[in-house]
Amino acid sequence: QAGSGSAFCEDRRSFRRPTLIPIMAGEAKPQKVGGANLDWKALCFEYVETYAHVKYEYKDDKWDEGAVVADPYLKVHVMANVFHYGQALFEGQKAFHCKDGKVRVFRDTANYERMASGCQRLCMPVMAKEMFHKALDRAIMANLDFVPPYGSGGALYIRPFMIGSGHQLGLGPSNAFTFVVVVAPVGSYYKTASLTPIPCMIMEDYDRAAPLGVGQVKCAGNYAADIVPAKKAKGSGFPIGLYLDAKEHKYIEEFNTSNFIAITKDGKYITPDSCSVLNSVTNRCIEDLARDMGLTVERRRIDFDAEVESFKEVGAVGTAVIITPIASITRRDKKHEFQAPDTLQKLHDAVRAVQVGDAPDKHGWLRDVSEE
Repeated sequence: QAGSGSAFCEDRRSFRRPTLIPIMAGEAKPQKVGGANLDWKALCFEYVETYAHVKYEYKDDKWDEGAVVADPYLKVHVMANVFHYGQALFEGQKAFHCKDGKVRVFRDTANYERMASGCQRLCMPVMAKEMFHKALDRAIMANLDFVPPYGSGGALYIRPFMIGSGHQLGLGPSNAFTFVVVVAPVGSYYKTASLTPIPCMIMEDYDRAAPLGVGQVKCAGNYAADIVPAKKAKGSGFPIGLYLDAKEHKYIEEFNTSNFIAITKDGKYITPDSCSVLNSVTNRCIEDLARDMGLTVERRRIDFDAEVESFKEVGAVGTAVIITPIASITRRDKKHEFQAPDTLQKLHDAVRAVQVGDAPDKHGWLRDVSEE
């Protein structure tokens, strides 16, 4: 998620943490939630080294049993498909220490479904849902000390990813794959109780994805393509940019790393319907909560110039922050300003309450982490 300003967590200090103890087969170090004794409330959305990751290898048309690995480096052949032809896919989700003392993963079935769809698009093997869940649970339990305790405002960020690791020279699908689950404790994206709006600009000179490309897939290449545009936008004073459709530069697609949502002046929740936009799990959650609040939810094409004046509140939604409110959107020499987040603040708080067990999980979004 893009963000800047005093309300954002920008402290990149080195956190005090325990000496990392390698996890060896048959040697399970006793752990507990919060056992790493970090300054939990000072955590940012930055990588903090933990004990281990979980790694599975796919060869000869099957996955191995996986392993908990302490070494944070992967040994990969220099001709691995990922380096030359970009077979790389990832997800992002969180686990929370809840009010009742249990650790739960938020919406990981939806993340699994999105990754499975991405695997099909990139010609990568689709793992069983049970393997995906088990891999996440193993990674969480191997790093239980790093789960921020309830009330700290933090979460354990989970990054599953898959790469084509088989070596080859010609273009084609890899014959071997590596699936890894990495975790890191993260803090609240905002260091204030209320959401802080940021300015945005339209990305006029760049496209995020082609209509029949891989914009709907969470593949690494989509994010690499955004690095230069995002850097230029930030250099112009805009911490976040909004892409329009590649064909006409008329319809709203999404922000650099987040879906677009708007609350209209007549009380509707609108978000783009496009085959080149990532199917955000967070957006789907917020849509459900918006309906619960009585809002009309519309997924449809949104003509920016024709409809921008009807937007009351605008937000960028994603795993890292849930909702980043947008103060204004500038297109060329015209600046469109929006109201401070009201409905968006309520929706943000509602998601957060479910995640940590302060509100009932009536949509069935949480899954208990297995200790086996």
